[in-house]
Amino acid sequence: MRLNAVAVSILLVLAMPASAADSAAQKLAQDAIIVDTHIDAPGGLMEHWADLGKASAKFEFDYPRARQGGLDVAFMSIYTSAKQDDDGSARQVANEMIDAVEALAARNPDKFALLRSPKDVERLRQKGRVLLPLGMENGAPIGDDLSQVQFFFDRGVRYITLAHSAANRIADSSYAVERKWHGLSPFGKQVVAEMNRLGIMVDVSHISDESARATIAASRAPVIASHSAFRHFTPDFERNISDELAKAVAEKGGVVQIPFGIAFVNPKSAADTQAHFRAINELNKRNEALKAAGKPLESKDAFDEAWTKAHPAPPTKIDAVLDQIDYAVKLIGIDHVGIGSDFDGVGGELPDGLRTVADFPNLVEGLQARGYKDADIRKILGSNLLRVWAAVEAAAG
Repeated sequence: MRLNAVAVSILLVLAMPASAADSAAQKLAQDAIIVDTHIDAPGGLMEHWADLGKASAKFEFDYPRARQGGLDVAFMSIYTSAKQDDDGSARQVANEMIDAVEALAARNPDKFALLRSPKDVERLRQKGRVLLPLGMENGAPIGDDLSQVQFFFDRGVRYITLAHSAANRIADSSYAVERKWHGLSPFGKQVVAEMNRLGIMVDVSHISDESARATIAASRAPVIASHSAFRHFTPDFERNISDELAKAVAEKGGVVQIPFGIAFVNPKSAADTQAHFRAINELNKRNEALKAAGKPLESKDAFDEAWTKAHPAPPTKIDAVLDQIDYAVKLIGIDHVGIGSDFDGVGGELPDGLRTVADFPNLVEGLQARGYKDADIRKILGSNLLRVWAAVEAAAG
């Protein structure tokens, strides 16, 4: 289903009539600097190698569609799982993903460029290049070695999501039932301070409310939520940011980046996602007991397959994302809202009209239809994030 949907999206882009290509939304998308803070293409490259300088039906991000959509700055997500943290492979996997992004840029120097500072955006994006900064999703590759923060900064990482689906050595996850730290660990406080020193943006997406609250308080620079929808629409789904924490991010000078994934913006799907993580937690407990008793373990793959079949993504329109943006702007102000799509990270479960990076003009058109001025749309599309990144860089040292 996912590959078919992406293939159809490619065909629709190629078949786009000249009138649509010349629309006000398309023109603004091409002229504005669009920054997407969360694209999971590196994880996909680990499973299905592809030259993303060319169109690839297995991905939602590639160069032709990025240029079609007007995307300028695409943060490549260096994601590692809780399992990789547990088995000690997270650092290795993170470095392999960074190598993949570097290779992509090296093979296509006319199409991509690595980006390490917001100061270089205008220079590097000339001649239509798409810029590739790195965001580390889950601080697991750091382990318990503070020097690894500097190591990954030197490799190009410019934000770190402190934890993901389970507690690590830094912070607690929003998904986990048990809470290990009830905030930041002592080591986590050191990590945040080191990120501030180096100029790495601190990301509170995915972490628990307690950990996010402690992180915002500990950071002396603005913080971001790289891909967090609003809990207002999805009660009891801690993965989405609360009004209180969103206001705290804004008061610190930061920005909340809105994702597109149905699991975040559709209430039913969000409830299913939360239930899935709780069910996985119970499965892990059962397997621990089975292992202790010397009995065969339940298959996680079989569990996930059955769960997906029983909980299909509900039909969702682009309005679900536009509603999130409307709410965010009213709650925390136009200067503190951006986009972090989660393309290539949600299994193709995306709203109608936002299927690939070619579709940013549809988002622009929706905002224009809701009365947003072009200057404010530019802020949402990217200038807010670039301002925050520059502030974090200026506060370093």
